[in-house]
Amino acid sequence: MTMAAVETIAALRQRLDEARHRQARIGFVPTMGALHEGHARLIARARSECDRVVASIFVNPLQFDRPDDLARYPRTLADDLALCESLGVDDVFVPAAAEMYPSTPQCTVEVGELADHLCGKYRPGHFRGVATVVLKLLQIVQPHAAYFGEKDAQQLAIVRRLVTDFSVPVAIVGVPTVREPDGLAMSSRNRRLDPCERKLATALFRALSAAAEAIRAGQTDAAEVKRLAQATVPPPSKGDAAASPASPTLRIEYLEVVDPDTMQPVAQIEGPVIVAGALWVGSTRLIDNIRV
Repeated sequence: MTMAAVETIAALRQRLDEARHRQARIGFVPTMGALHEGHARLIARARSECDRVVASIFVNPLQFDRPDDLARYPRTLADDLALCESLGVDDVFVPAAAEMYPSTPQCTVEVGELADHLCGKYRPGHFRGVATVVLKLLQIVQPHAAYFGEKDAQQLAIVRRLVTDFSVPVAIVGVPTVREPDGLAMSSRNRRLDPCERKLATALFRALSAAAEAIRAGQTDAAEVKRLAQATVPPPSKGDAAASPASPTLRIEYLEVVDPDTMQPVAQIEGPVIVAGALWVGSTRLIDNIRV
């Protein structure tokens, strides 16, 4: 089957209705484009488990809390479509914003305490936008399974709770984070880093690794784990706000030890946890996590 890039909801539904009539198992990989090896891993997993693979490429305006961040988000549609075709995707849904939101949505999905900490604390409304567009996409595609990266641990927890609370008949499959050789988690935002920033960006993975090492060595005090991790990140230099792009600074937005299911911070580590962090490298915000 030749891959099709589909721009409308009606056309995609028609194609997938035909697949369902043949009792094909449908796998879905939702993305915002600027695809990389991490996305390729999601698609490969879907391809190995499903008869029909659908990917979506849609930069969802509802989940951006800053207009400049939305404007700067990388858009590489031609390259993305070529990658999808090379990986055996059957349908790529590439709607315009007006197709997804013909008018300003009046009904959105509110996310509870799962969004109280980590990214939810620093990006007001972000997970409302994520949950709303994911629910909408799942309703459009109606897949048997949908694939999400574990790098976005809070998002994955929210999506799992979303399909439970709304009784959406889909299996949510988490796929492990794909990393560069130096440990940096693959992300579309990495494209924003200049060579100097790219070298500094590994500080987040080093901090999380230090936390994980402390926990595996028997440290149960979450505050001490955080202190050890944060100590590995060079502090912002004086005059941080005026730093030039040639001399970028690092700033920890958060570094927390949380319960994997509730995303709530823990004081004492008594079972599996996620150590999650967000780090500003110059003007680029990166996130990562390690489950211990």
